[in-house]
Amino acid sequence: MRFLPVILLVALVVYALVDCVRSDDADMPVGLPKAVWVVLIVVFPGAGALAWLVVSRVSRQATGQVRGGGGTVAHPSRRPAPRPLAPDDDPEFLAGLGRRRAVEPSAPEPAADADTDDDGTTEDGEPGPR
Repeated sequence: MRFLPVILLVALVVYALVDCVRSDDADMPVGLPKAVWVVLIVVFPGAGALAWLVVSRVSRQATGQVRGGGGTVAHPSRRPAPRPLAPDDDPEFLAGLGRRRAVEPSAPEPAADADTDDDGTTEDGEPGPR
């Protein structure tokens, strides 16, 4: 039971170190570089770890970010509109298809002789050229 505070302190320091190392360099609170935060957490285990956890949480809340399961994500109320799942649900994709078809030349149709009818015979009833 007397080792419980030591175990909790080690767990706090490990958590703070992992959280600090996984954070982006652009998201460092108070303008201190990541290396300085790591040194503070290691040299002053209790105070450095608590300082990191408090300052980083306040900084994330101020910028509107929350910690998700896979990393830092934008606040749910500021989430961008979801993209369509299938191409036929995406109006931009469908509009692009129309533009692409307009640009591509179509294959020329075979020219029908003026002197042949639809059945392939000439006006005299003779078979037309083939």
